Amino acid sequence: MPELISFEPATGAELWRGPESDVDQEVAAARAAWPQWAAAPLSHRIERVRNFGNRVRANLESFADVIARETGKPLWEARNEVESVVGKVDISIRAYADRTSQRRLEGKVGTRSALRHKPHGVLAVLGPYNFPAHLPNGHIIPALIAGNAIVFKPSEKTPAVGHMLVDYYQKSGIPEGVVRIAQGGAETGKALSHHPDIDGLLFTGSAQTGIALNRQFAHRPDKILALEMGGNNPIIVWDTRDIHSAAVLVVQSAFLSAGQRCTAARRLIVKDELYDQVVGEVRKIADRLVIGEPHGEPPPFMGPVIDNELCDNLVESFLALMSRGGRPIKHMAVPIQGRPFLTPGIIDVTDMKDRPDIELFGPLLQVIRVPDFTAAIIEANNTRFGLSAALIGGTAAQYDEFWANSRAGIVNWNAPTNGASSAAPFGGIGLSGNHRPSAYYAADYCAYPVVSSENDQPKAMIGIGLKDEDSAPVFEPKAAL
Repeated sequence: MPELISFEPATGAELWRGPESDVDQEVAAARAAWPQWAAAPLSHRIERVRNFGNRVRANLESFADVIARETGKPLWEARNEVESVVGKVDISIRAYADRTSQRRLEGKVGTRSALRHKPHGVLAVLGPYNFPAHLPNGHIIPALIAGNAIVFKPSEKTPAVGHMLVDYYQKSGIPEGVVRIAQGGAETGKALSHHPDIDGLLFTGSAQTGIALNRQFAHRPDKILALEMGGNNPIIVWDTRDIHSAAVLVVQSAFLSAGQRCTAARRLIVKDELYDQVVGEVRKIADRLVIGEPHGEPPPFMGPVIDNELCDNLVESFLALMSRGGRPIKHMAVPIQGRPFLTPGIIDVTDMKDRPDIELFGPLLQVIRVPDFTAAIIEANNTRFGLSAALIGGTAAQYDEFWANSRAGIVNWNAPTNGASSAAPFGGIGLSGNHRPSAYYAADYCAYPVVSSENDQPKAMIGIGLKDEDSAPVFEPKAAL
């Protein structure tokens, strides 16, 4: 069977290798284990996922080290990711009780009416490389609590983190058959998504793949499909006295995680009168960012992007924007040849015609000048995506206008576009999702509601529309001539 090999982006060193999985075997194992897991008491499933959280907490440093090495993100950020994995357990338990718990309903006198929820069965989970533990775990934990079995395919760029995550599930008392791993590349993902024995698919990744999955599942309404995709997210800077803080929020939004967040700001929309001050301060801060390997000293603000292919594509994208009329403010550069480190790129695209509405997944920020607040909102909505949007500065009335008119699932004021809380729903509209938000609302797509009317004994009568037993028929059809 072919091997999958993972290399550290920062150093090029081999980190992990292992065989690609047999998708049929993994799905069959999950299918066989699911009925017993679904039939187990909710308290039993909750106990097992709590064990998982405790195990991850006890191994925080070793898990964070592998995440940092395989993704290239700074160790401090990898630690934050592991803490999010742990925190997801309690959040998901609360969300299940809030969103999908058993309830009594109003009903007829003498009849019990109840609302309960059932798991779908075997769910496939396709995970991304930017948060290779936190984001798939955000699907898996709610699905396990609801009583589903899982076949998890990590990104082929982060198989070591995926292997470690599943090992923690299985060593926490969750039966091995209930959480299976399907290691491999694109063909493995296709085999899993097309498999007839899965009951649904939970996806985090690019819009291109999400659209393909949406088409694939269009003729299968019996299977649940939850799509969490990216964004071409706007951040507006308007009237504010604190230019430095505004610029810090822009830099955090655009360049945290080397821009490899679905909620990262891709477009800075700024008022004409503030342009020089804001853009100048953003560039000044971006020039000071420490870029380095995950365990470097001093700790870096950002590490490399995931691999050289993405690095090259981003540099080519920056040059393409320049060739189409973009004016460079801070050139994107590769400081270490042969390794996917990038300096942040900032480019003014105000005068560019037909700006590309795509998610450039890295530290590349496009700047657009506008004359008034109406134009700023129009420009913010000038995208097919709709994940995150932020307003920095402005008045309360302007924020109300921005909130009311923004086409996004996350709308912030004087806060970055990224860093959403797992205790709130997370998702977008347009090409950013299919109206199945994750995070706190993940419970909604992990189980389906069943409404029941219940009586201890059958007792019924028809009170109208019946003739007396001894009377003649009410209606006699005439015989055909």
